[in-house]
Amino acid sequence: MSHYRRANREGGMFFFTVAMADRTGDLLVAHVDRLRRIYSSVRDRYPFKTVAICVLPDHLHAIWELPPGDADFSGRWSLIKSGFSRGIIPASDLAASKQRRREKGIWQRRYWEHLVRDEDDLAQHVDYIHYNPVKHGLVTAVRDWPYSSFHRFCRDGLLPPDWGGDVREMSGRFGE
Repeated sequence: MSHYRRANREGGMFFFTVAMADRTGDLLVAHVDRLRRIYSSVRDRYPFKTVAICVLPDHLHAIWELPPGDADFSGRWSLIKSGFSRGIIPASDLAASKQRRREKGIWQRRYWEHLVRDEDDLAQHVDYIHYNPVKHGLVTAVRDWPYSSFHRFCRDGLLPPDWGGDVREMSGRFGE
């Protein structure tokens, strides 16, 4: 059995990629209101700040800042994933190992996390999150994807509405 070491920084800022088991479906956007409700419920009970987020059909990216003295992003993701999964019809061809763990086969078991190192690292990951729908061919302009914190960044004057028109393919490892 593999044992993964996760970054453990209390009050840290983290970039995440969380993916569905079926990377060909649209479960997250089809049930985006459910995801929003569960996400908000978990955030209310176990506070964290969402710096940036983008929900795509089969995965999402987010940057969270945890409160001082708290490093438990894993517990929060577990609650979000399990809460979202309740009421969703499970995959019909579940492996025995998933059945034993009472999994529905909706989410990939693991997720990618990265401890944000500095302001440049943060800026690069925020840009990546906001440009992701264009990268995946879902829209041709960043402003056209409705499930993104890009709109908040525009409203707050942090980015212009036409941002991303000249952004080229970004390099780096981002969990995909």
